[in-house]
Amino acid sequence: MSTFAAAVARGKNGWTASELELSGLADIDEVADRLRDVEPDAALSLLFVEADDEYLVILRLDEGEDLRVFGSDSAFAEESRVGALLLGDIEAPALEIDDLAAPAPSDDDADKPAVDPDADPVGDAELIADLGITAHKLLSLCGLEGMLPSDVTAEICQRLGCGDEVEELREA
Repeated sequence: MSTFAAAVARGKNGWTASELELSGLADIDEVADRLRDVEPDAALSLLFVEADDEYLVILRLDEGEDLRVFGSDSAFAEESRVGALLLGDIEAPALEIDDLAAPAPSDDDADKPAVDPDADPVGDAELIADLGITAHKLLSLCGLEGMLPSDVTAEICQRLGCGDEVEELREA
């Protein structure tokens, strides 16, 4: 399974981004340690892990503490070692994707992609709500058919002001 892991950290001088290698890590604490190492004094650190154009996991550390995790689909934990590493300890599910579906689509909604009914998001969907991306918005982005994890990461990072940094990593 191919993965791309982009860490972004907001410190005194703005955003710093770096790609992280996740192979060989034993547990989620080691992932958090690698995230801390990106910018040790960061007020906020985020890790976006994309796998096989299907799955997205977002990890968040505030002041290097209080690890919070969101996964776009619990199936990632069953399908890969990295998925199990990142999502294996999550017990509380995120809001149901079904909760996002509109009661009845109108003609104006005909051009909008449908919400993927098979997605099973897990974890803390509120982890970036204070940054302007509500749980509803995050789940909507992750649940739209045709929306790749890289598209979700790009959209979130653009809104946060670190989109260029992540795009540079992707192109390197």
